[in-house]
Amino acid sequence: MRQRVSMTINGTNYEHEVEPRLLLVHYIREQAGLTGTHVGCDTSNCGACTIEMDGHSVKACTVFAVQANGSQLLTIEGLAQGTQLHPLQQAFWDEHGLQCGYCTPGMIMAARQLLARNPDPTEKEIRMGIEGNLCRCTGYHNIVKAIQAAAKVMGEGAERKAPATAPSARRD
Repeated sequence: MRQRVSMTINGTNYEHEVEPRLLLVHYIREQAGLTGTHVGCDTSNCGACTIEMDGHSVKACTVFAVQANGSQLLTIEGLAQGTQLHPLQQAFWDEHGLQCGYCTPGMIMAARQLLARNPDPTEKEIRMGIEGNLCRCTGYHNIVKAIQAAAKVMGEGAERKAPATAPSARRD
């Protein structure tokens, strides 16, 4: 039996009929059409699906879409403002914090939560803060450098929130 869900993703309202077993990561990608959130393992080990739900970091492969009913979600697509990248996105680019890029959206979303809690983390704190996100390409050195660089910029007041636009309704 399908259930109707409604949630706001990056400032836009989405409403769909879904199977109760549909994972949030699949809802975001297939129903909302936002493919920046990646499906990596479906077991919460890799962190490629990390998003924010009601201000908290979650792995979207561990949440059913029906559990997110009424929630405010932020995905990697919601960080940039137009063509202006979020400081974390820019730092990952500038510091070569990505190679294949598959883990990058989840890594950036996890780093955003880390910096919200601790705006000036040490290297050890950064490594601990992203330990739930796996990267098979980079060895983490440049990821850590990128987060450190973003922390400096964001500490100077450059942090930007998700766009505060009027939500539009999308329905099936």
